[in-house]
Amino acid sequence: MNVVLATSNKGKVREIVELLHDRQVHPYTDLIEGFEIVEDGSTFQENALIKARAVYAALGDENAVVIADDSGISVDALGGEPGIYSARYGGADATDKDNLNKVVEGLKAKRVESSKAYYTAAIAVVSREGERCVHGWMYGTAITSPRGENGFGYDPIFVPEGFEQTLGELGDDVKKGLSHRSKALALAKILIDQIKVLRLDPKNTEH
Repeated sequence: MNVVLATSNKGKVREIVELLHDRQVHPYTDLIEGFEIVEDGSTFQENALIKARAVYAALGDENAVVIADDSGISVDALGGEPGIYSARYGGADATDKDNLNKVVEGLKAKRVESSKAYYTAAIAVVSREGERCVHGWMYGTAITSPRGENGFGYDPIFVPEGFEQTLGELGDDVKKGLSHRSKALALAKILIDQIKVLRLDPKNTEH
């Protein structure tokens, strides 16, 4: 059973591969040429499903199991922004730093140094057995003074609940236990295992 990641984001690939260390997984760009996917959904779930469906169709392999993540940060003081626009908050060609700086500037414009915030991860699983989507969340505080070089995205300005360090300062082992993505992936693993069981059942095998 081929488990394929519907992403070419190196940070996400590295994190997902580490979290699914007991599974054989491949970014889809290892199997086919990368292509643009228009994420025009209005929720994390819709966008995750759009990506997973597109890659599953492009692979042309009915035995593949495709997982796609759509995730982002929502900051209370910014009215829930950037939300589903987290990856392109600073513009179409924005870098992680551009996106982070826009959040910092937005908080400063509100004359606050911190705000409650949370991360959401939606992970879609698409296979010949159907489509499912699971979620994970991580709550904490967004700050205006970036700290730490670990991780990617908004990690240097996010302090998880119960900690004083940002995600950019915390070690990977600690982050794995907190991460919205790791929580969602734990549920996605269950779905993948269910698919495996279905495929091993002779009653579900076509002759």
